[in-house]
Formats: sequence, C-alpha cells, structure tokens
Amino acid sequence: MIPSNSLIYWLLILLAPWFSPQFVVAEALKGQVVAIADGDTLTLLVGSAQHKVRLTEIDTPERAQPWGQKAKQALAAKVFQRTVMVQVSGHDRYGRTLGRVYLDNRDINRELVEEGHAWAYRQYLTDQDFLTAEALARDLKLGLWGSPSPVPPWDWRRGKRKAKPRDEDLATTSLQCGNKHFCKEMIHCAEARFHLLTCGVTSLDGDKDGIPCEALCN
Repeated sequence: MIPSNSLIYWLLILLAPWFSPQFVVAEALKGQVVAIADGDTLTLLVGSAQHKVRLTEIDTPERAQPWGQKAKQALAAKVFQRTVMVQVSGHDRYGRTLGRVYLDNRDINRELVEEGHAWAYRQYLTDQDFLTAEALARDLKLGLWGSPSPVPPWDWRRGKRKAKPRDEDLATTSLQCGNKHFCKEMIHCAEARFHLLTCGVTSLDGDKDGIPCEALCN
C-alpha cells in the first residue's frame, strides 16, 4: 500500500504543470464604459460594480498637458458608452484595474499609440510592438507628434515641462513652504504646483495624477 503522504507528493508532481503561469487564465472584465477620466483611464460598469481601469502599455498626456484633452476625447470617441472587454493584468497602488481594452477585435490601447495619442509606456512595457507603433506615428507626425517637441507624460509629471515662463510661474520665486495644505488656500496654479512638487504637500493631489488643485490647474 502506498503511504498517503507519498501519494499526495506524486499527485502534486503530476498536477504542477497545470498551475504554472502559462496555464493560468487571465481575468477578464466585460462591461460598459461609463466615464473617461483621461486618455488612459476609464470607468467600467460590470453589473452594479464600477471598476476604474488604467490602460496598460501606454501613457497619454496629462489633462493639463498639451494634447491631454485630445487624448481623452480620442478614448471617449472609441469606447464611451460602449461594451468592452478588459484583459486584466493586475492592479496598481491606487487600486485601479490594469489591463488591455478590447472593443470587438480592436486593441484600443494599441490604437491610441498608432494614432499618436499616446506614448509606449517604457517603464512598464511588456509588449515591444508598442514601440514600433509609436515610432511609426512619430514618423508620420500623427497626433501629438505634430508638435515640434512633445514632452513625455512621465517627464511632465516630474516637473520637466518645456514651456515659456508665465507671469504666475515667475511668482514662484517668492513662494515659501509654510502652513498651506489645501487647494482653497492657493492663489494660482503655480503656487499649487510649488507646494506639491517642492514642499511635498500631497493633499493637493487627491487623485495622485501629478496635477494639484485641478480647479486651478485645468
């Protein structure tokens, strides 16, 4: 008679391949797109539950950045109030669902790059074809690539925007970190950016998108 512990051991050996990563079925969500936050973030209604979805492989300009609103409009034109499938790859630190969005047989993430609405997001890239799609859009000067010097969103979020100084930006030279912690205390966007980026007042960026006090900065 085979000892029970030996039997369990051999069963685990036989079944192990079926639990390896290549046999794991990725989660998929099917629902209606009910909101568009920006060019790479949407809200999906599945039954009675809402899921905030961050499109993977891509990074679109922020809402206050050049082409940010056009990228948002492009995503909305493709999927708003449409039924889509999201191939889920995980969740980010903000609790958003990460995934590829498909409408019928169309890869929406890839389309946004092909049409010049988004960059291939190098920091988190898993599909190298997105780099090829980006290069082609750049060569054809599609979308944001029509600008002479588009700034990647990740650089823009770090405050490395290439822009001419405005009067309110010049005012930051007299600003100091102090007791201001809320948007209602800010006079203009430049002051809000100063307190977020220089003073680290994260309460000014409630949705963690790198844009403080959006009523001032949009």
